[in-house]
Amino acid sequence: MSQFWKPGTEKPRILEDEEGGVVYLSHSLSSSSSSSSSSRYGYASIENQRQRLPVYKYRSAILYLVESHATSIIVGETGSGKTTQIPQYLKEAGWADGGRLIACTQPRRLAVQAVSSRVAEEMGVKLGEEVGYRIRFEDVTTPDVTRIKFLTDGVLLREMMDDPLLTKYSVIMVDEAHERSISTDMLLGLLKKIQRCRPELRLIISSATIEVKTMAAFFQPSKRRRRLEGDELGPKMDPAILSVEGRGFNVQIHYVEDPVSDYVRAAVSTVMLINDKEPAGDVLVFLTGEDDIDAAVKMLTEEAQNIKKSSSGLVILPLYSGLPRADQELVFSPTPRGKRKIVISTNIAETSLTLEGVVYVVDSGFSKQRFYNPISDLENLIVAPISKASARQRAGRAGRVRPGKCYRLYTEDYFAKEMSVEGIPEMQRSNLVSCVIQLKALGIDNILGFDWPASPSPEAMVRALEVLYSLGVLDDDAKLTSPVGFQIAEIPLEPMVSKMILSSNELACSEEIITIAAILSVQSIWASGRGAQKELDEAKLRFAAAEGDHVTFLNVYKGFLQSGKSSKWCYTNCVNYHAMKKAIEVRGQLRRIAQRLGIVLKSCERDMQVVRKAVTSGFFANACQLEAYSHGGMYKTIRGSQEVYIHPSSVLFRVNPKWIIYHSLVSTDRQYMRNVISIDPSWLIEAAPHFYKQRHNPVLH
Repeated sequence: MSQFWKPGTEKPRILEDEEGGVVYLSHSLSSSSSSSSSSRYGYASIENQRQRLPVYKYRSAILYLVESHATSIIVGETGSGKTTQIPQYLKEAGWADGGRLIACTQPRRLAVQAVSSRVAEEMGVKLGEEVGYRIRFEDVTTPDVTRIKFLTDGVLLREMMDDPLLTKYSVIMVDEAHERSISTDMLLGLLKKIQRCRPELRLIISSATIEVKTMAAFFQPSKRRRRLEGDELGPKMDPAILSVEGRGFNVQIHYVEDPVSDYVRAAVSTVMLINDKEPAGDVLVFLTGEDDIDAAVKMLTEEAQNIKKSSSGLVILPLYSGLPRADQELVFSPTPRGKRKIVISTNIAETSLTLEGVVYVVDSGFSKQRFYNPISDLENLIVAPISKASARQRAGRAGRVRPGKCYRLYTEDYFAKEMSVEGIPEMQRSNLVSCVIQLKALGIDNILGFDWPASPSPEAMVRALEVLYSLGVLDDDAKLTSPVGFQIAEIPLEPMVSKMILSSNELACSEEIITIAAILSVQSIWASGRGAQKELDEAKLRFAAAEGDHVTFLNVYKGFLQSGKSSKWCYTNCVNYHAMKKAIEVRGQLRRIAQRLGIVLKSCERDMQVVRKAVTSGFFANACQLEAYSHGGMYKTIRGSQEVYIHPSSVLFRVNPKWIIYHSLVSTDRQYMRNVISIDPSWLIEAAPHFYKQRHNPVLH
């Protein structure tokens, strides 16, 4: 049944020992038998499945609301079918006729890919034709053929640069709006503006748990506008609200009696306990990120091998956004008979994705969240407690197929008294540099007066304007500079990386800098999780460059090309094969963008000084100096005098050059700098005289 395999992925691995629970059919089926079997079983059963979804009985109500109201707010539990079904209902009702498009946005790339695959399968079409998707650096759509398009909020924002009123679209569905990512909030603010110019555009704001009143109030037109528009024939501007029930079963909640000190270990022992004591049913475990998940997978695998009888029964699968596509697919495959699937996931499985077969949920009570301090200019990815809203979402995943159980690794007292009710919107805890440049590029100059669903902090706004001014993106009137500002806005990367690419043109090292930018935009290129730290450190030494991590990346890239892009070479050298393949894809796209912007593609051969100067021109604000008398390699940032240290994963970890620039900071027990390169301090004044001369000159001389 190759028509259900997704383009651009390797053939998915078949889970061993299936015993009647077929996971994927192999290519050995003849095409005739495969097509007849899909028409015999596939279509009818898919149609039945669609009609069994809770959202099905609301089909006419949804279509009526979309017809009569400019904005419809649909609240439905995860698993109600709203994400996969509503776009299909809209198409069946004619909203994609006459060359128009229906858009459905998701906050996460993985959800975009999974949902679009499912909808294409339900409609019996090839993914990329009538149903397609678009995420950053990947466009699986066909012009004039695609009618339903799934995309991330960020990609739809980028489309506004070419088409500010999104004229191609008849309906835009903003899904998972409760996640309140920066892109979602920006998108909602901009769509509200677009509606004034395009009253015929329909918006559907859909979410699992949303503060309905807040969202409805946000889209409520002012009294004056209502009077003006009252006479026109057209949709009502007042938003409509519809609540779609999920088909949830009862979920029993279990709490721990005392707080746990190590939630990864506690999660693993809870899974083993469930496997031992509870009847059949899959388990979904919520942890915070790739490192936790890899550690838990390793611990569970070892535990399962120790207990012979259960080792054959557990299928342990990780789920996080950096996972290769073929591995992600395994999570959605049916559990083989006689087995129990254990999915260990980040909060990506909290709302965006529906995993059938889950009966037990283990909730660590934490997720990774971004927090930005505009005063110190530090943005950290911090493991933070989740909100009650998230805890309820997680528990709800257990009651999809039958009554389930949720094991919370925190006390009932903590849940009742200390957990916050809602999470903080990302807009209020993030660095806003990319957000500001996008709004400026869309012609919105009065950013402080922009209508936000949740107002960002004025300090973060001022800091973002300051950084963009220092990069030469904004002029004295806070307008985009020409050409630099407009060029940086057009490159779909963070502005500091884009500035580095622009500078590489004058320094004649664009090929190298584009390679570095591509590698910085994918998950780590080093293979973690195999447990052999010593092996990884030795592998890094083979590529390590005295100048730092960025130049080391160039060495890895060169080695990968010389090996003929071999996965065996990657395995031997502890390099992540999928990350390298993705980096090569991204690099190709960045080269095309660079050519469009008039950047001459040129290699500096072995002159690494110009490469370091180009990095400095983008990241001069992240410069640090080694403290003269410090032990243990303490650095101080030039702006803000923060104490920072080189991350142990960096090739400069024990080298400690006097002056360095970092790409990002992570905070654990101390502030660690990731992706570090050594520089000459005179380059800072060269790259940003206005930034350094005013305050920091004495330090640099």
